[in-house]
Amino acid sequence: MPKYIIEREIPGAGSLTQQDLKTISQSSCSILSSMGPRIQWLESYVTDDKIYCVYIAPDAASIRAHAEQGGLPANRISQVRSVIDPTTAE
Repeated sequence: MPKYIIEREIPGAGSLTQQDLKTISQSSCSILSSMGPRIQWLESYVTDDKIYCVYIAPDAASIRAHAEQGGLPANRISQVRSVIDPTTAE
């Protein structure tokens, strides 16, 4: 199943409280549960004005549907083509 990086432009994201992040996470998980097991949220990275999410999904359309249902932006959806790390250099 393809892996995707979703870029969500959310001004002030880095200032969201732990409760804000918990509420967003709970909403996302609820929607994912209703969509079935083919779309999975792995993790997200919060920066000053963006949240970058890593998902496994059958296609970008599934990610867009999740974003629309949750009222979250999905400004850019990019399919991961390869994963590298320091061991790639060996």
